[in-house]
Amino acid sequence: MARANLNKDPDEVAAMFDGVAKRYDLVNDLLSLGRTRAWRKATTAIIAPAPGMKILDLAAGTGSSSAPLAAAGADVIPTDFSQGMLTAGRARHPHLPFTHADALDLPFEPNRFDVVTISFGLRNTADCDKALAQALRVTKPGGRIVIAEFSHPTWRPFRTIYMNYLMKALPVIARKTSSNPDAYIYLAESIQSWPTQQELADRMARAGWSQVGWQNLTGGVVAVHIGSKP
Repeated sequence: MARANLNKDPDEVAAMFDGVAKRYDLVNDLLSLGRTRAWRKATTAIIAPAPGMKILDLAAGTGSSSAPLAAAGADVIPTDFSQGMLTAGRARHPHLPFTHADALDLPFEPNRFDVVTISFGLRNTADCDKALAQALRVTKPGGRIVIAEFSHPTWRPFRTIYMNYLMKALPVIARKTSSNPDAYIYLAESIQSWPTQQELADRMARAGWSQVGWQNLTGGVVAVHIGSKP
């Protein structure tokens, strides 16, 4: 696996997630010190799923982000380009229509979804701008995009501590808990390389999204970006 210079080979990234799929959610909880569920809950609240709402969940992995949307009555399609993740997701949530799809070339017609969402997956795409454009294409006019992604803590002392944790403590934990620790070292480096909150908002606007903003969670460790389709 190449280091996280954001020039990601899709086959390598898919293979990486195939290798960690079975224990992905457990290890994520450990690596985030138990905050993953709170972040997903906050993201679900921002999406505000309702009966009849059509939602596309990109990079849905094992379905942790999709299940609460479906439980609220929304018509959600979880997608991923990792077959390992899809297999694990179907085993955990057999009632959800898991679909193989690449965020850079979505197999859906234009103007189909009320909401397109992606949680902790946008930074793993080979072309973030193309993924944002594809999401815009399949969203209905007036519909929204909701992106939950690791970001940059806003308080400098905390940011220093957090980045040190990512590159020092996280690999140690991953080696003890994951069957593929190199994958988590890659993920840590991809977080460091990711744009700031404002930089991502600017890229969303350039892709055609309007009314772009974000909400910081845990002091900016995660940011939930929101945009609307004109």
